[in-house]
Parts: sequence; structure tokens; C-alpha cells
Amino acid sequence: MKSFLTVFILLILCCEGTFAFSFSSGKSPAKPDNSGKGYAGTLPDLKGKFVVDDKEAPKPVYEQTKNFNSANEIKPIPRDNPAFVNIILKTDKTSPYLNDINEIIPMFEKVLASIEKDEDVQKFSAKVYFLTQNIDYLDEKYTNKPEHQYISFKRMTSTGAMCRSVMNLRSEAEKNKYYMAYSTEGAIYSSNTISEQLGYLKSELETTIAILKETK
Repeated sequence: MKSFLTVFILLILCCEGTFAFSFSSGKSPAKPDNSGKGYAGTLPDLKGKFVVDDKEAPKPVYEQTKNFNSANEIKPIPRDNPAFVNIILKTDKTSPYLNDINEIIPMFEKVLASIEKDEDVQKFSAKVYFLTQNIDYLDEKYTNKPEHQYISFKRMTSTGAMCRSVMNLRSEAEKNKYYMAYSTEGAIYSSNTISEQLGYLKSELETTIAILKETK
């Protein structure tokens, strides 16, 4: 009986030592995995073993454009800079009057070419009519303006009036040539008179065109 008690006491002491060893290690026994998903125990905390870099992310080297569409941020056009005005804006240095003169010169040249080619009355009259209509427009446009007193302008209007006069003469002569005899009254419509008037007009046109081309 005594020996039985001795063995029982030794067994109790051995079991207590085993449990004591288990708790002293600081680790919980792994739980059995009954789900088939692998290890179900407690994983170690690895966060403390890594250093987290809290440095701020690098910024781009360019400066950020603020309020790009804001009127306060847009620089005004440097209109006082001659290089900008003459190159970027490309201002038109030609005056309106000079533009008008350059446009009407070819009309005078067409009338001159009509005389040189000895075109018929219809073609000549069509060119003169177009020219004189434009001269009338300019005459009204520049009324009471300094350009109206320019030599080039006066020369243009006087030559235009001469063109209209010769056009009317040729038209009347063409209309009445079958009805008027070559008397004193009808001599004005003779071919000699027409040729003479066209010669005067040709000389006038050449001079006027030269003056208009010299206009600045």
C-alpha cells in the first residue's frame, strides 16, 4: 500500500512539471486544424521588426501653375514693344486710301489695254463703266476728307470723267452712224474724231496710272 502511494505521488509530480514547462515557454499550444485550411495557430507579430519609411514623397521639379485661366494671372499684351507689334501682330501699315488706289489701278489699265487693242464699243464701254462706278464710290467715300484734295485723287477723278465722256461719244456715234450725214453737225461722231479722242484718252490714262503707282 505504501509503495502504491509513493508511485501515485511521483506521477502527480511529473504531470505538474510538464504543465509548468509548457506555461513557462510563453507559447500557446497549436490548435489542431480540422478545416483542412492549414495552420490555425497564432502568427508572430512581424511589424516591429521592420522600419517604416515616413519620408514625404518627392515633388516634381517644375512649379505648379496656379489659376492658369484667371485674368489676374495672364500677362497683358506688350503693345509698347515694337518687336511684338511689328512681328507678332503684323499690323497693316498700308492706309485705306492706298489700298483703294491699288485696287483701282488695274481698272485704269484695262481701259488702256482696250484702246491699245482697238476693242469694239461694247467691250470698251463695259470696262469704262466698271471703272467710273468705282471712282464715284471713292469720290463719295472721301468727301470732306483730306484725301479728296490729293493730286492723285484729283487726277483719278478727272481721268475717270474723260473716260466716261469718250465712252458716251463712242456709244452715240455707234447708235447714229446710219442716220447722220457727215455734215458739220455730225462730224463729231466721225471715225477721225473718235480716233483723236481715244488718242488723248490713252495719253491721259498712261500719265494717271504712273501717278497712282507713285502714291504712298
